[in-house]
Amino acid sequence: MRNIVLIFTLLFVSVFQAQNFESVITNYFDQNSSNFKFNRSDLKDFTVTDQSYSKSMDLHNVYVQQTYQNTPVLNAMGSFAIKQNRIVNFNHSFVVDLEQFIETTTASLSAEEAINSAIQSLGMDTPSNLTLKEGISNSEFIFESEEISTENILVKLIYAKAPNGRYRLAWDLSILTSDETHWWSMSIDANTGDVLRQNDWMLNCNFDDNHFNRKSNSRQNNDFKKNTALSFVTDGSQYRAYPLGIESPNHGNRALLNQPADQTASPFGWHDTDGVAGAEFTITRGNNVLASEDRDGDNIPGYSPDGGVNLNFDFPIDSTLPPSFNEDAAITNLFVWNNYTHDVWFNHGFDEDSGNFQQTNYSGQGTGNDFVVADAQDGAGLNNANFGTPPEGFNPRMQMFLWSPPGPPSDPLTINSPSDIAGDYFGLEAGFGPGLTPNPITADLVLIEDDNSSSTSSDSHDACDIITNASDLSGKIVVIRRGECTFVEKIEKAQNNGAIAVIMINNVFGNPITMGGDGSNINIPSIMISLGDGSPIITKLQNGDSVNATLVNNGPFEVDGDFDNGIIAHEYGHGISNRLTGGPQQANCLFNDEQMGEGWSDWIGLMMTMQINDTPEQPRGYGTFAISQPTTGNGIRPARYTTDTSVNPATYDLTNNSNISIPHGVGFVWATMLWDLTWELIDEYGFDPDLMNGSGGNNLAMQLIVDGMKLQSCNPGFIDGRDAILQADMLANNGANQCFIWKVFADRGLGFSADQGSSFARDDQIEAFDLPPNINLPCEVLSVNTFDASSLKVYPNPADDIISIESISGRIQNANLKIYDLNGRLVLNQAINFNNKQQINVSELSSGIYVLKIENSRVNISKKLIVN
Repeated sequence: MRNIVLIFTLLFVSVFQAQNFESVITNYFDQNSSNFKFNRSDLKDFTVTDQSYSKSMDLHNVYVQQTYQNTPVLNAMGSFAIKQNRIVNFNHSFVVDLEQFIETTTASLSAEEAINSAIQSLGMDTPSNLTLKEGISNSEFIFESEEISTENILVKLIYAKAPNGRYRLAWDLSILTSDETHWWSMSIDANTGDVLRQNDWMLNCNFDDNHFNRKSNSRQNNDFKKNTALSFVTDGSQYRAYPLGIESPNHGNRALLNQPADQTASPFGWHDTDGVAGAEFTITRGNNVLASEDRDGDNIPGYSPDGGVNLNFDFPIDSTLPPSFNEDAAITNLFVWNNYTHDVWFNHGFDEDSGNFQQTNYSGQGTGNDFVVADAQDGAGLNNANFGTPPEGFNPRMQMFLWSPPGPPSDPLTINSPSDIAGDYFGLEAGFGPGLTPNPITADLVLIEDDNSSSTSSDSHDACDIITNASDLSGKIVVIRRGECTFVEKIEKAQNNGAIAVIMINNVFGNPITMGGDGSNINIPSIMISLGDGSPIITKLQNGDSVNATLVNNGPFEVDGDFDNGIIAHEYGHGISNRLTGGPQQANCLFNDEQMGEGWSDWIGLMMTMQINDTPEQPRGYGTFAISQPTTGNGIRPARYTTDTSVNPATYDLTNNSNISIPHGVGFVWATMLWDLTWELIDEYGFDPDLMNGSGGNNLAMQLIVDGMKLQSCNPGFIDGRDAILQADMLANNGANQCFIWKVFADRGLGFSADQGSSFARDDQIEAFDLPPNINLPCEVLSVNTFDASSLKVYPNPADDIISIESISGRIQNANLKIYDLNGRLVLNQAINFNNKQQINVSELSSGIYVLKIENSRVNISKKLIVN
């Protein structure tokens, strides 16, 4: 059982400041009650659960919990933006007319009885050792039982919504199952023991959608900035891993990363935990993450590579070997990318004050004690990855699994002699014991013999009775026929007499099967081959002929998800969106049908793996490495991400389609919109490869979307998410990008008149493609009747030989294009007429910086142009 810091004693960083905010909020309610849909009496009781300072918006994000008689109402949250003691933004998910919906106010079940009701509903055995660890109050308790949960079980009274729409007193609790594949968060009726709510904090990376397949049109984006050096700490660390921007081994090569920790986010390096210079760990563990293997799936941290006192994590990869042979490199990459993701998003607002994942919060803000526990090559699953996000103060869990091999396995058995039966034979390895490896096992075969002393078996070669040729088995590959007794019994007898491997011959026609059973004591490999293939081998051995064979695993091997950096960032992204939506103490705000958690995670993975030569229309498949697709494949989503609607036609209405899954398909639509927004902002402000401290359009998109998560309400839908991003731009940038944001969302059906209906339903969305009325925001006028700098796109920029000029505001006629050098000298002058796009040859220009100018009676635009 891991030690957990009790979050209940650490909720408030500053009691004085929280009281100030309570006063500001109370006054706001009192003065504006007529403007709200809820009654003032609905908020006569509330508590401040979290607060954090936003540098980008220069304000405090304050989160308020609605209560009834001082008991929290589940997911009834208010999100306030407070600047200079003034509320400048407010979103909420409060229950309107709460008192009339309250159905029960007393509990007849104890907290322990509620836990037993929960585990009974989960089909688990009643634990024998459920122990009360601490009573925090008469309504909050902590229990422990390693039989049912690897984390302490926190239980507290809340009000939860019943199926009849009314609110009942309930025990809220969480159980992390022993295999850690589920982290159940449940509300148990405090009187009946019924399950009122059940969420799984362990979110999975599934591929469960239908796919679109279309070709792409492409163009270059403009205004890319030159790379700038990242900040470094001086711990001497170096890691052989995939750098930022490289999605997987199929997308680029590893590099030796020297001291890559960001000085702002990880000021003492990635191996520190005490805030004093010097590493506390020389393994892949530090303030932000503990990365280790968990091939046996027991969820106890296993092997971690050790970089020694010099923190040198430079390990080789051999892709021709199984994943276990590359564990040092895999765990190092997982460690690096967890830290990368921590550092990048720290710099965009997911910091200590906002509930990020760290052992020690160097600023003293937030709770800490919640670094990520990341399992590499986790044996508890296949073809998946997951991330569990508990409230702040509890360690989140990332599990990275192996994925299916890219093709059928090679034949594991080769008969070397005699020549008349020599060749390769198909077989299936047992589901227990060690598997075959690339290291071949070559030996003579021996046919096992028993005395048929029991009445259950009459086959002297099935090893179900006393072995009569035990002395012949040592150092040999033993051949056994399938028969009456269990596979484990047969193989264990061969093993106990010195066999180095077993070949099981099926006793019925047809394909071999995967042998099963409790083989915890088996330590030699075994396979089964068919009756048709095995009978000639048995005949040879019965005739006394010598048969020599080789057992080997030549692959193809499973694919290691620890090298799919898009998936690593995706999983970490669940932690970001869950901690920011509703505040760090809320872990259940993203379980409504229209929530966009999978979309934010995909988008976070895309942002972390962007490269300087990417283009808006370039299709980006997701998870292609993990599922053994080429980089041009769709990956695990319905379509590739691109601004090209002929490749990715997703619009808001697609969320109504029952063939699009919840939550992954719904999230795909949201990520499509965020990806379009990213490129719209890059087109305006350029791309900056410095993800930590850059100033490009990609950095702006990251900041706006993180700020939007902080501003939106609990249980958001698409409209809530859109409006929160617009609000973030107003608060941080005085609304400088409102038209860009509106245009992107409107183009994908999330326009001004769109309606999300209930965020708890996935089939009531109404899309619309309109912009706000001009009286509210003159986006229509700006985009149709006038030309400004944003109306014209020049790319690629920097350029080599040819540039493209594209107008998004209509046709340009009878215009002059002039290019000046920095001395004001005119170096190119030509007339232009085009509808949307025209190419210009600049190959004769020397390398340098120029000013490009286009003018006619209605156009007068200047752009900076860089020629390589």
